[in-house]
Amino acid sequence: MAEKITKSFAQSTPVGKEELGQIEVAPEVIEVIAGIATTDVEGVAATRGNFASGVVERFGKKVHSKGIKTSTTDEGQLVIDVFCSVKYGFSIPKVAKEVQTSIRQAILNMLAIETNEVNVHITAIQFENAQVTE
Repeated sequence: MAEKITKSFAQSTPVGKEELGQIEVAPEVIEVIAGIATTDVEGVAATRGNFASGVVERFGKKVHSKGIKTSTTDEGQLVIDVFCSVKYGFSIPKVAKEVQTSIRQAILNMLAIETNEVNVHITAIQFENAQVTE
């Protein structure tokens, strides 16, 4: 079986603090932070998951990292891809820009890591369920 190679992201020591050791952040942590930041944006209906995350959510566990993919460039810079659907009636460019801003701010505030790119992929538009009255 092929092993999945995960690259951790080293954090710098905060200004004015003594360096006590190395701090590394796993890519899964970044995906969870980006997922929460995405779902907090008004107009985002859902993030796209796979079959496994759908099954897990059916059992009541929330999967915050679904629809988020992290990678690095050759220079070691962070690239985030977000796959989400937008609610009908919202401006897609505005929602996508807010998702980018929200993710960048959340990662910068929580991890002090700059993101090189945040690519937003709109995969669907979610319509409200029509109420049928008889």
